[in-house]
Parts: sequence; C-alpha cells; structure tokens
Amino acid sequence: MPMIGNPDKHRDNISHARALVMLVATAAGIVLCFRMAAPFLSALTWALTLSVLFTPFQIWLEKRLKHNNIAALLAVLTIGVMVAVPVVFVGQHLILEAARGAQSLQSKLDSGEWQRFLESSPGLKSAWDKLGMEYGLPDNIRSAAAALSASAGALLKDSFVQAVQFCLVFYLLFFMLRDRHAGLAALRAVSPLSSQEMTRLLTRVGDTIHATVYGTLAVAALQGLLGGLMFQFLGLPAPLLWGIVMMLLAIVPVLGAFVIWVPAAVFLALSGHVGKAIILTVWGVFVVGTADNLLRPIVVGNRLKLHTVLVFISVIGGLVVFGTSGLILGPLVCTITIQLLELWPHRTPVAPAMTGLPEEVDRYENEGGHVLPEPSPASPPGSPS
Repeated sequence: MPMIGNPDKHRDNISHARALVMLVATAAGIVLCFRMAAPFLSALTWALTLSVLFTPFQIWLEKRLKHNNIAALLAVLTIGVMVAVPVVFVGQHLILEAARGAQSLQSKLDSGEWQRFLESSPGLKSAWDKLGMEYGLPDNIRSAAAALSASAGALLKDSFVQAVQFCLVFYLLFFMLRDRHAGLAALRAVSPLSSQEMTRLLTRVGDTIHATVYGTLAVAALQGLLGGLMFQFLGLPAPLLWGIVMMLLAIVPVLGAFVIWVPAAVFLALSGHVGKAIILTVWGVFVVGTADNLLRPIVVGNRLKLHTVLVFISVIGGLVVFGTSGLILGPLVCTITIQLLELWPHRTPVAPAMTGLPEEVDRYENEGGHVLPEPSPASPPGSPS
C-alpha cells in the first residue's frame, strides 16, 4: 500500500518532535540541577573566585611538582592559611566586640551617664531631646542594643556552620584547580558560542572577578583597616566593628567609609575633643579617601567594563538576590549578559527551512551565523568570466 503524504515531510515532523522532547528534557534537567546546586551556590561562587585568582599559583606549583594532585592540595592549604585564618579570627573578635559594645551602650543608657554627657552640651541635648520625642530614640537604642547582645550569642553558636561552609569552599576549590582544563573543555563543548567568542567571554569573566576582588573588596578592606586603626588610636569604641562597617560601606559605589567617620568626627567635636575630630577628619579625607581614589584606578584599570550605575545595581541587586555571594555573582551576571548582547549584532539569522539546503546547513559556521556558499570551481584558462 503506497504511503500517503510526503515521506520527507513526515520524517521532518518526527525529527522536530524529537528535538522538542529533547529540548524540554534538557531544560527540565537544567532547572533541577540548579535547584540541587542552589544550597551550595555561595560555596561554589567563592571557590570559583579563589580558583580564578590563584590559578597562576597552581600553574607555578604544577611546573615544579609535576603532579597535579599534590600541587592542588598544596595550593588549597596555602590559600586556606591566607584566607580562612584571618577571616575566622576577625569574625570571632567582631562578634565579641559587638556584644561588648552593645552591653556598654546599654549600661550607659541605664546608668544615666549618657544623659549627663548630653547635659554638658546644650546643642547636642536639644537635638537628642527632639529626636527622642519624635522617634523614641532612647528606647529604640535600648532595644537594638539588647537584640545585638542576644544575637551575638546566636552567632557564636553558628560558628560550626561557618566552619562547614569554609571546608566546602576549599573542597570544591581543590577540584576546580586540579581539573580546570577538563572543566573549561566541557564548558566549551556544550557552549553554542564559537571558540573565539568563548575565549572573549571567559576573559571578561576573569577580568570581572579580578576587578571585583582586587579593585572593590581589597580596596574597601584597606579603607576599613585604615579607618579602624584611627578609631583605635583615638580611643573610639569598637574600632574593629566600625572598621568592618566602613569596609562594607566602601564596597557600595555611591556610599563609602565617610558615612561612619564623618559622624564620629562630629561626635568628637561636640564632646569637646576638637583635636581628635580634626585628626579624624584629615585622616578620613587625605588617607582613607585617597586610598580609594588612587588605588582603585590602578588595580582595576579597564578590566571592569561597567558603568558606575551598573556596578551599583549589580552589587546591591546581587546582595539582595544571592546574599553575600552576590558581591561576585552580581557583577558577573551583569558582565556575562552584556557580553552576550554584544555578540548578537555580529550574527545573522539562519533560515535553513528553504528546500534544497541540507549540505549548506551542515556547513553552517557558528562564528558569524552565516551559511558559507559552495566554493566555485576554478575557471579554465581563457574561459569568459
């Protein structure tokens, strides 16, 4: 019995249905894999960041040790000493200092010492009374101090969870350093981009990570360190806590460490320590501020190709969406998206639906989205062109 209809069309329908099923299955698999990896997103982000930053060190070790496993293990141990130990040390002292500061503030409010200080400065007392009447500031400060003191104990209890997170970061880092070539090869194999486009994209990713870590986090940490040291020198309370706060504010492009040291200088001036207020102001303007204006352009250069507004949105939005790992993921997602958008104008749409083009479709070039024509045979000598 003869087949009804066009057999070629029937085969095309079957092929399209199979492709659709494969597409749906692939999309479902990607969604499920992302949901499974979501709890480890923070650890994966910081492991990837450290692997990008310390890959030159891993290459240096591999050339001398001739063994990738030992080189990766030694690199992870070295990075752990450099990163984990200071973070754990600062974190523990920060929690204890915050608890002591909250208890000291609450005791000063309860004992009346703060009220006696305000009475010695009529202008400050008038402003305090006005804020107290409108916003209930003393009661709010007592509540915040009590909450901070109570949460400090809870944070100490969570130190075990943080230790597990650190271990997970360095566990993943070991494999990212050791198997980086296989990982990049697999990524290139499944990517729809050409080799040149993937190289350009990976270069932008590396530049963004370097610029974010060295140009943003490192410079902000230096500003927080300088501000905290001056707080310690001037005898201001909780220098480590305020140094960390200044560092976090310095990460945000629009804000900065001045949000902390300017009110501190005003407080010193109103409390009668005019000399300390002048020292803090000079230090904040010419040392803390200069560290940002001088070092950031040197460290970042042209690596972070994002406008200031995009940096602000990616950092703040990244923190909201991804948590602390958003400091890296926010600018990274923004950079990758912009890079992909920049590739589209260099591509032309392909229309393989026309009949008689199976060979042309097989010779489709991903580099620009063009279908290359068949090379014309060489004309014999003397033939008309």
